[in-house]
Amino acid sequence: MLAAMPPSVPSPALPGHESARSRGDSCPGTLRLHRADDGALARVRVPGGLLGVGQADVLRDLAERLGDGELHLTSRGNVQLRGLRADRGSELAHLLGGSGLLPSERHERARNVVASPLSGLDGQGERDIRPWLSALDELLCTSDKAAALSGRFLFALDDGRGDVGALGGDVTLTARGDEGALLRIGPARDAVLIPAAPAPRAALIAAESFLEQAPDAGAWRVTDLPGGTGPLLDTVVRRLRQAGFSPTLATAPLPQGPGAPALGIVPGPRGKRDEHDRAALSLGLPLGRVSAPQWQTLTDTARHLGSGELRLTPWRGVVLPGVERREAARLLEDLRAAGLIVGSDSPWTGVGACIGRPGCAKSLDDVRAAATAALGPVGALPVYWSGCERRCGHPHGEWVDVVATPDGHEISRVHGAERGAAAAVPGSSGGLAAAVAAARG
Repeated sequence: MLAAMPPSVPSPALPGHESARSRGDSCPGTLRLHRADDGALARVRVPGGLLGVGQADVLRDLAERLGDGELHLTSRGNVQLRGLRADRGSELAHLLGGSGLLPSERHERARNVVASPLSGLDGQGERDIRPWLSALDELLCTSDKAAALSGRFLFALDDGRGDVGALGGDVTLTARGDEGALLRIGPARDAVLIPAAPAPRAALIAAESFLEQAPDAGAWRVTDLPGGTGPLLDTVVRRLRQAGFSPTLATAPLPQGPGAPALGIVPGPRGKRDEHDRAALSLGLPLGRVSAPQWQTLTDTARHLGSGELRLTPWRGVVLPGVERREAARLLEDLRAAGLIVGSDSPWTGVGACIGRPGCAKSLDDVRAAATAALGPVGALPVYWSGCERRCGHPHGEWVDVVATPDGHEISRVHGAERGAAAAVPGSSGGLAAAVAAARG
């Protein structure tokens, strides 16, 4: 059992964090499909996770007609379509472009932006960052330099609550009151304070400054730069001053934010409690995948009973804003009946997995089936199942890491950059479920 693991030790680099890249960026998009064992894969970037219902309809139609009939959410709030025929790429791009999901072919893989999913809904953040989101996406799509960003480079827009600011962004903007924003480069404690209104332009300046150093370093992300992010921050400060900013150096600890939004009913801002008050619904998707009929239920709820918008979260969930509070409980039960996670009492809460077998040739196990078989009481820590040591799509923060091996599985606890000693669990007997439950606390 794992209840008495040895103290944590510095972890080897987590997947996706090699120090340098000697080959081209192979991150998939919608114009560059990835060949998987279950067919071609397309990754549709959805900046900030914001989808209109019309765009959601297009994604469902593509999944049904061209793919495996499911939509797969990623840890960046994007959507993957799997099981595609490789010769349907032109049709895919045409339909996505017509829906506004592909505003720039040159920048389609660079539009990696996560944003606080409850911003402007519950009154808890320091500002509504949706204007930042639309401004940054427009700036990215009109920047010739930004087209060179790798498909792994990540922008994070945090409304001050510390949720997406803890997700390892390369460039992070965090709201500081009504008039300020904190600009952070990678995981460093050193940052700069800038005015809030032009903050998206500052984020673009930071990304373009990184690109000037990236080729010589073979870097896809800021953590790949030799010597740390300090020299890049110095360059960014200088460029900001040249652009008319007056940045103030600041030191701030990395956020230890609340993580994923609580599942269930999200009340509106305090003080609004009449019968016409609006709320949001926060939902989870088992293992981050949703069937076309389930997606249709989500879209119909948003279209007819909500604000006409879906917000995909970096924790593979969905927020539906704008439902009437008096209808919220009933809607949750309808969505529960459709197979979605609507509360923390679900055994699926906090359980994630990569695609595993048979979709991935590198996977050593059907980890989704293993995760399903090992479901038990909700644990204190999330758990993520990986079919190999790459750990694609793994979470951030503190979590239980379950990795398939040739002889069974290895289980360890991860906390930030530290990993506890791994415990081997041979085979796939009932002992695996007990070991995972013990590790989750």
